[in-house]
Parts: sequence; C-alpha cells; structure tokens
Amino acid sequence: MNDTPGWASPGSAPSDGQGAGVPRPAGPSDGDGAASKWSKEQPPGGQWSPPGSPYPTGPVPPPAPQWSGGQHQGGWGRPPAAKPGVIPLRPLGVGEILDGAVSTLRAHWRTVLGITITVAVVTQIADILVQRFLLPAPPTVDPNATPSEALNQSVEATQASMVSLAPTMLISLIGTLFTTALLTVVISRSVLGRQVNLSDAWREARPRLPQLLGLTLLLPLISVTVMLVGVLPGILLGSAAGVALAVFGGLGAVLVVAWLMVRFSLASPALMLERQGVIPSLRRSAKLVRGAWWRIFGILLLTALLLFLVMMIIAIPFSIIALAVDGDGFSGLLTGTPPEYGWPFLIITGIGSVIGASITYPISSGVTVLLYVDQRIRREALDLELARAAGIPGYGSAPGDTTSRS
Repeated sequence: MNDTPGWASPGSAPSDGQGAGVPRPAGPSDGDGAASKWSKEQPPGGQWSPPGSPYPTGPVPPPAPQWSGGQHQGGWGRPPAAKPGVIPLRPLGVGEILDGAVSTLRAHWRTVLGITITVAVVTQIADILVQRFLLPAPPTVDPNATPSEALNQSVEATQASMVSLAPTMLISLIGTLFTTALLTVVISRSVLGRQVNLSDAWREARPRLPQLLGLTLLLPLISVTVMLVGVLPGILLGSAAGVALAVFGGLGAVLVVAWLMVRFSLASPALMLERQGVIPSLRRSAKLVRGAWWRIFGILLLTALLLFLVMMIIAIPFSIIALAVDGDGFSGLLTGTPPEYGWPFLIITGIGSVIGASITYPISSGVTVLLYVDQRIRREALDLELARAAGIPGYGSAPGDTTSRS
C-alpha cells in the first residue's frame, strides 16, 4: 500500500494500492506449459548467419546495443504500447497529447458537441442579455477635453470596462465549470476506449460539481490576492516611487500567479477522477507537477496559443460580417466614438463565439486531463492500471477481480 491515490475513472471506486510495483505482463511463450518448438539442430553459439550467406568460420562481433524508448515505451525487441483508446498507454509526447484531445473530439463528437454547444449557447445568450439590458452605456469621450478632464475620462472608461467585464467573466466561469466536469468524464472514458453519452457524463459528474465550483472560484481568488499584494504597497505610497513600486510589484505578482496556476493546473482532473476535495486536489496537482513545471508550462502555453489562433480565425470573419450588418457599430469605428452595438452585431458575434467555443473547449479540457494521465504514467505507472481496466490481456486482473490465475 502507498499514499498515492489510485486511478478512479468515473463510475468506479478509487483504487488504493496501484503503483509502479505491479509487475509488467510476461512476454510471449511457446504455449501453456508446452515444450519448446525450436529445432534441436541450431548453429553454434555466436556463429548464426542470415539465410543466403556462407556459414561463418569465426565468431561474429557482438550486436550493437538495441535502442529502447524508455521504461514504458516500445523499442527494438519490445512490443508497442497498448492503445485501447485515444492515447497509447505510455509516457506521451506533446503531439500525442494534442492528438489525443482532438481524437476524443472526433471519437465522441456527438457527446462532446452536445456538451460544448449547449454550454456555449446558454452562456452566450446570458452574456448578450447582460450586455444589452444590465450594463450601463459606455462613457462618452470628449476629444477637446483638457488634460485633467481626459485623465478623468480615462479613469471612468477603465471603470466601465471593468464593470462590463465582471459579468462576462462570471458567466464564462460557470460555463467552464460545466464543460470541465462533463468533458473530464468523457476524456477519461475515451482513454479506456469506452463510449459515454451525455446522460452518463452528467450522472457521473454531478456529485463532484460543488467541489469543482469551489476549486473554480478559489483559483481566481488566489490570483487576485497575489496581484493585490504585489501592487497595493505602491498604490498606497502614492508618489512617483510608489508608481515604480507598483509596476515592479505587479510584474513580480504576474510571475508568481503564472507559477501557481501551472502548479495547480492538474487540480481539476485530480478532483474529478480521484474523488478528492478542493485542498487535497491542489496538493495532488502540486505533487504531480513537481519536477516537470517547465514542460507542463510549455505544453499549456503552446495549447493556449493554438486555441487563440483558432478563435481568431473563427471570430474575425464573424466580427467583420457583424460590423457590416450593424451600421451603427461600423460608423462608430470610423468616427472614433464608442460604438453602440445593436442586436445584429451581438447575435452574429455570439454565433461565432459559440462555434469557436465548441472547438476550443474540448481541446483545452482534453490537454489538461491527458497531461494529468501522462504525469501519473511517468511517476506511478498508471498505464498498468489503465490496461487492466481496459481488459487488455497480460496485465493481471482489474481492481475488484478476484478470479484465480495460475
């Protein structure tokens, strides 16, 4: 037994003692207790030659060392890693993690798109209604204002932007909560090659939603607290030195937030798949990320850049069409005054956002879950337990199977 929580795929109880100490499957044999089928007449040791070549008269130099791809990978003389689902059960490369996320979208497209489109449509409708009916109109900008008036207008515009951004962030946070919970279930099943529909995913994810909500709210709260600690001393100082202190404190706070967010990036799959609480899932993520921070940071950054490009490719044409259809918005951009967007602009851009979210949500969630699986394979030989759970022969019994095996 060890203190490492075992893989608990949705619908199964968490295992306790699965780890790297489990022996790997035996290699192929000649039969069940049968005698060897090799011929009794074999060439002398060290003098085997391939067919068609003359029989050697002297010893052959020893063969070159055979390359092996690592403890869990197949190399020369090793069978390839089992692949019951969207990823091979061995340590994954960056391309395999991204491919696994996309393969999940392809293999379970009905369930995945059902989740993402539903959540994206609801969140976009809520966002449009909030922008249209609840948010105040943006402050007007006087081009002939004095420097002091222009400064006051800039402060008012910043405050209005923050006020308008808060509901959008809250709505996006709620949407992310549901997509993360449901897609984690789907991806964990796809690793084992099992099918899952929307009702199954909801039934498995629903008991974990309160804990996931707490985690989803706690991470932004940690980020905001760190930023306030970084900039507040300079703001309170108030002089030119205070401005410099706030700038440097803000830069330091950004670095600390980035370090913490990568350190806790695997907390949500740990919470969902290991049935952990909020604080234990943060500790679990920190343990899995330890020693691999830069690798995980690079993969998350690459994923964010790719998804940003996808969103831009989708959003820019819809924004151009929306501005062309909504005459007020286009004329506002030409005159330099804050445009008042009408219903056509909000609806068309909302459609573009729904399409973009339907593609980017599952890839983002897939990369996070597969990073979690990859780290556990590297550190805890989770591939053995996943192979048993998938029913692959030669990996022993699955948890709970008490069948005697000789």
